[in-house]
Formats: sequence, structure tokens, C-alpha cells
Amino acid sequence: MEHRMRDGRQEQGMAGARVAFDLVRAVLIFLMGLVLIFGKKIPQIAELDPLMRYLFAGLCLLYGSFRLYRSFKRDY
Repeated sequence: MEHRMRDGRQEQGMAGARVAFDLVRAVLIFLMGLVLIFGKKIPQIAELDPLMRYLFAGLCLLYGSFRLYRSFKRDY
């Protein structure tokens, strides 16, 4: 009985850690997309080809939004 309770708590802890990891990953990817779009004053970003910068930023925003959706839905 005690073993099952410990496994249940461990599973809950792992599920909580996974949700937190998914949220952090989604927010970082989404923020990277925003920085690529609005970070024209950053020299390394300003040097990039605008078409490639906006394409990659769009992909980051889409994938970050998808990861946020998946983390809230918890569809694993």
C-alpha cells in the first residue's frame, strides 16, 4: 500500500515537472520569435536577412503557441 502511494506521489511530481518544463520551453520559443521580430536594435539580429529572420520568427511563434496549447491541454 505504501509503495503505491509513493508511486502515485512520484507520478504527480513528474507530471507537474513536465507541465512546468513544457511551459518554460513554450515561453522561451515564443519570446525568441518576438525578439527576432522586434529586436532590430540588437546588432546580431539586424545583420540577418529580413526574409529569413521573419520566416524563422513566424515558425518560432507558431511552434511556441502550439507548445503552450499542448501544455495547457496536457495532451501527451
